[in-house]
Amino acid sequence: MARIMIVEDEKQMRKIVAEYMRRGGHSCVEAEDGIEALSLLKQESADLMILDICMPHLDGFSVCRVAREMSSMPIVVLTARTDEEDKLKGYEYGADDYMTKPFSPRVLLAKVNALLRRSQAMAMEEETLDAGKITLLPAARRVFVDGRETALTHMEYELLYFFMRNQGIVFSREQLLDRIWGYDFAGNSRTVDTHVKTLRQKLGTEGQWIVTLIRSGYKFEVRL
Repeated sequence: MARIMIVEDEKQMRKIVAEYMRRGGHSCVEAEDGIEALSLLKQESADLMILDICMPHLDGFSVCRVAREMSSMPIVVLTARTDEEDKLKGYEYGADDYMTKPFSPRVLLAKVNALLRRSQAMAMEEETLDAGKITLLPAARRVFVDGRETALTHMEYELLYFFMRNQGIVFSREQLLDRIWGYDFAGNSRTVDTHVKTLRQKLGTEGQWIVTLIRSGYKFEVRL
C-alpha cells in the first residue's frame, strides 16, 4: 500500500480520485490547493503525488517545482490543458506523467500503480553504481557527484540509472521513451531531450558522459 497525495481544488474530482486510489489499496491525503499541499508535504512524506495544474493561490507548475525539490516521489499531473508546450513545461518542472481532463480514473490508477512499481523496483536494488565521479545508490535512490549529493527528479534518476546500467550502448529517443516512460506514454521525443538537458545540468561536468549522437540518440560513456 502506498501513500498518495491528491492535490485538486475541485472537491468532487478530488473525492473521485481518492476513492479509486483507495479501491486500489492505497491510502490518501488530500489538499485543496498548492499551499496546503506543500505544507502537508513538509510534515509527512508521500509515495506519489497526483497534482492538478489550474488551482487558486499557487498553480500546479509551481507546486510541482517545489515538491520536486523536496522529494523524488513520482508526480502525475492532471490538467484540462492540451497544448504540447504546457505538457513539456510540466515535465521540465519534474512531472513524471500527464493526464488530460476528462480522464478515466481507472487509467489513472493504472498509471499510478505502474509508476509505483518502477519506483519500488529501483529501491530494491542493492548494488552501488560508479561512473567517473558519479556514484548512484539504488537502494536509497541517491546520487552523488564528486562526493556531493545531487537531487534528481524521479524520471531524471531513472534515466541516469538506465544509462549507467547500459554504458556504451546507443539508444534512440523512442527506445528511451519505451524503456523509461513506458510504451503507453503519450509524450514524444522532445520529452527525452528535455530530461537529458536538465540531467546534464545537474551532473555538472560529469554530464559530459551523456553523449548525443546526431540522428541516432544518446549513450552514456565515461572516457578518462
